[in-house]
Amino acid sequence: MKVSPLAVGLSLALYAYAATAGAMATTTPPGIAQFPAVDSSAGPSAPDEEGARNRRGTAAKELGAVNVNAALDTARNNLSPDTGSSEYVINAQNIQALPLGASTPLNQVLLQAPGVVQDSYGQLHVRGDHANLQYRINGIMLPESISGFGQTLDPRMIQSVKLLDGALPAQYGERTAAVVDITTKNGTDLGNGGVVGVTGGSFGTVNPYLSVWGNSGKWSYYFTGNYQENNAGIENPTASRDPVHDHTNQLKGFGDVSYLVDNDTRLSFLFGVTNNRFQIPNNPAQTPQFGYLDLTDFNSADLNERQNEQTRFGMLALQGKLGDTSYQVALGQRFSGLQYYPDDIGDLMFNGVAGQINQSDRASTFQADFATPWGGTHTLRYGAYYEFDRAGTHTHSLVFPANPDGSQASTLPFNIFTSDRVLAKTAALYVQDEWDIADNFTLNYGLRGDRYTAFREESQLSPRVGLVWQATDSTTVHAGYSRYFTPPQTELVSTGNIAAFANTTNAVKDYGNNTPLTERSNYFDAGVQQNIGDWTLGLDAYYRKVSRLQDEGQFGAALVYSTFNYKYGRVRGTEFSATYNHGPISAYFNTAYSRAMGKDVITSQYNFGSDELAYIAENWIHLDHDQKLTSSGGISYAINDDTKVGADYLFGSGLREDGQVPNGLSLPYYFQLNASVSHDFHFDSVGKLHTQLALINVLDRSYELRSGTGVGVGAPQFGPRRGVYLTLEKPFSF
Repeated sequence: MKVSPLAVGLSLALYAYAATAGAMATTTPPGIAQFPAVDSSAGPSAPDEEGARNRRGTAAKELGAVNVNAALDTARNNLSPDTGSSEYVINAQNIQALPLGASTPLNQVLLQAPGVVQDSYGQLHVRGDHANLQYRINGIMLPESISGFGQTLDPRMIQSVKLLDGALPAQYGERTAAVVDITTKNGTDLGNGGVVGVTGGSFGTVNPYLSVWGNSGKWSYYFTGNYQENNAGIENPTASRDPVHDHTNQLKGFGDVSYLVDNDTRLSFLFGVTNNRFQIPNNPAQTPQFGYLDLTDFNSADLNERQNEQTRFGMLALQGKLGDTSYQVALGQRFSGLQYYPDDIGDLMFNGVAGQINQSDRASTFQADFATPWGGTHTLRYGAYYEFDRAGTHTHSLVFPANPDGSQASTLPFNIFTSDRVLAKTAALYVQDEWDIADNFTLNYGLRGDRYTAFREESQLSPRVGLVWQATDSTTVHAGYSRYFTPPQTELVSTGNIAAFANTTNAVKDYGNNTPLTERSNYFDAGVQQNIGDWTLGLDAYYRKVSRLQDEGQFGAALVYSTFNYKYGRVRGTEFSATYNHGPISAYFNTAYSRAMGKDVITSQYNFGSDELAYIAENWIHLDHDQKLTSSGGISYAINDDTKVGADYLFGSGLREDGQVPNGLSLPYYFQLNASVSHDFHFDSVGKLHTQLALINVLDRSYELRSGTGVGVGAPQFGPRRGVYLTLEKPFSF
């Protein structure tokens, strides 16, 4: 019996959904990334974003299925406000043009945007914030996963991704450093076909992948999956070329199935699954601090620490139009798990504790967004969001007894079991009006109400306002203000856990407030964009004044983060971007200046020494993720339709490390240059074969992302060494 790809995909979707349930707008851009176009196997280009600010979604409905989908896509876009924040757009062609193409991890894709700073473990910092990123897929918010090394989302499923930051409109809340707004590929636009390929190269990298898409009648679907393994899964703690004990196996899958109920209504189911396994790389020649039975020495190169991560999500969305009102209503669930497995003897001898940690978090969500035009010059947007989180942490910790002065009292360890469960509820309502005051003035103003209940109950009403002025046909000016309310993550170390380790080698001083607090801030943003011939230039400035600033740090032996608050915070910066497109040449350039400071640690003080706390209480310090200067850029040249060459780079002035004061120094600057060449071969027998050769860190410059010192910094990490990678990709159709 012949089985259609649609039937197979639906079976996979239902399986993933069952596993999940059981386990568990264009704004004013500082610059729009314009990478070179590549072969059509990457999918169609993203819709033109320029000039779409007043788009109303008036496409005819009495057309075929493709046009009905296009009209519904326009209606969904109309749910997002068009003013008041800054935007950077990267589409599927832009991703394919990167040296590693669609095999590039999502965090490295986002590093092409201005103001985005790389950190260890795949973390990103946008405009001086620690993390605080909000991910949306087709307008639906995806709750964050437990912090770890793995990238949950695969760039192969991305049609376009917008990075929105600055003074965000009222519909965006909870995670507000930036919104990573992803529009997925779909079978309606792509037709019936797929692509199969493999990327391989240095450090034992093997990355086979398969994507299948299509449409039949009222159904459309897109599925993609890939497997990756290599010997450089986490940043090397040394400058050596070959990390010790750093193998990783990663499996990712994503699917999007849509059904046209009628010409005004579409039902979609999106799902994803990620299962990643990591060895924790070793730092040789370290000296043990504790004895174990009759052992006094342990080779740190032989440590066997490991960490596994899982994420599963499913989202069911009903989207369409009722009269003039566009809407999208979605139900979702996301399960996230993390397991840390220590080297019992080694961790005990180096850290005084060997903790086997099992964390899980299940989030169930409801989201509803509506947009109604009224009065000819207004668009009223309103909606609601609700999230219920159930988080748990279970830890078996081997420790040594300790004397009152903290010294080891015995070389015989014993086990302590601790367990935390947290229930967190987030509820939000918003209303906002986009008012076209005149042909060249648009005002977007609104109000958002948030309520968060977990460790305590907190709430806030947050006004938002943004103004866009189309000064000339080539000049756009924007300015905005937003009040933000940012709840803490659900991971928590409770007072009970602290008390359980009294008189052991894992004891900490039990003082201060151990309940994380919600961050509150005032955000001001202004910018201008100028088109000059083939150039697009952007300049943006921002300032954020923060109360109870949230930060995270790795304070224990395990690679798991803990939340804490500074009483005060202030963040400011400036970004400049430029893009150029003419004929076969395409180029982009971004540079950013940022300063992020904090003062007076007011929660989770047990993670700090008393001298450190005393200094921070009286003095402003740089946040550990503060980087003064950041830059990225790239250029590409299409020799002909089949052959393209390109290069891009990353530059940073260095994150912070301890000096005479906490976070008092910045690490040395770094510069990473990458290059690539791609060529499409055409064979009579098999058709087109796409090849792409990438050289990462061309100059093989060894640079340090982290030195192992600084507030909440657990270990040193170095950037990647030179690597050569080849991609072979074969598109197909049916």
